[in-house]
Amino acid sequence: MASIQSATQLREKLPFNWGSLLRWLGIAMLLLWLIAPMIPLFIWSIAYRWFFPNILPASYNMRAWEYAFSPAAGALESLYITTYIAVVVTLLSILVGVPAGRALGLHRFRGKRIIELLILSPTIIPSLAVILGIHVVFIRLGIANSVLGVILVHLIPGLPYMTLVMAGVFANYDPQFEEQARSLGAGPIATIWYVMIPTVMPGIIVGGLFTFLISWAQYITTLIIGGGRVQTLPLKLFNFVSSTDYPVTGALGIIFIAPGVLVLLLTSRYLTGRSAVGGIGNI
Repeated sequence: MASIQSATQLREKLPFNWGSLLRWLGIAMLLLWLIAPMIPLFIWSIAYRWFFPNILPASYNMRAWEYAFSPAAGALESLYITTYIAVVVTLLSILVGVPAGRALGLHRFRGKRIIELLILSPTIIPSLAVILGIHVVFIRLGIANSVLGVILVHLIPGLPYMTLVMAGVFANYDPQFEEQARSLGAGPIATIWYVMIPTVMPGIIVGGLFTFLISWAQYITTLIIGGGRVQTLPLKLFNFVSSTDYPVTGALGIIFIAPGVLVLLLTSRYLTGRSAVGGIGNI
């Protein structure tokens, strides 16, 4: 007992908490890892004359940013389309992935391994072969070269992540909470809304984060199914990379990266087991 008290007194005398220091150090390293790639892009975006072997540009101007936000560049329109597609894909993946993950996580049934393999198949089979086959089907259905077709095809690589994350959550989920709620008079909808969803919300956020970022960064699928008519930010960025206009490419690169970094920072606390509910920390 005396040794425990002395250790406690020693910790109280320390000038700072080592646990807090390590936690803030980890946050600082995460921010550095996320922001570091944006530094050369930002320098390129304001560079006017930057020739080898100069470490920094000889002069600066805001031409690239003025053009990036002008109607002629179409970057803002592409940003809206990219955000709209990624948000819709995320919401659809939640509607499908949560019940699918619940079935896989809570129940044992014949053929479960085969279904899990089928869910993983979009991440195993080469995407180009799959997209070409889907493109033919979408042409016959009349949804090729449209936002709807791009949304549906973005679900193919994104939905497996949502489903598998939710399966891991529901594998540690206790359905007795729902039984207790129903015994107290709650209906099926109230039980889902007030019991199940709050419990598995960290898993929904993590799965939604993965799905959003996957949809946000899609290039090949958007190019083939969208037919060049659905101009998302990855397509717009690639066009300027091909034109070797590096300042504008740097500005568009920051516009492309910044929303994903912001979403990741806002949901980063759910990526650890410390704030997890319902077993997400065990995935």
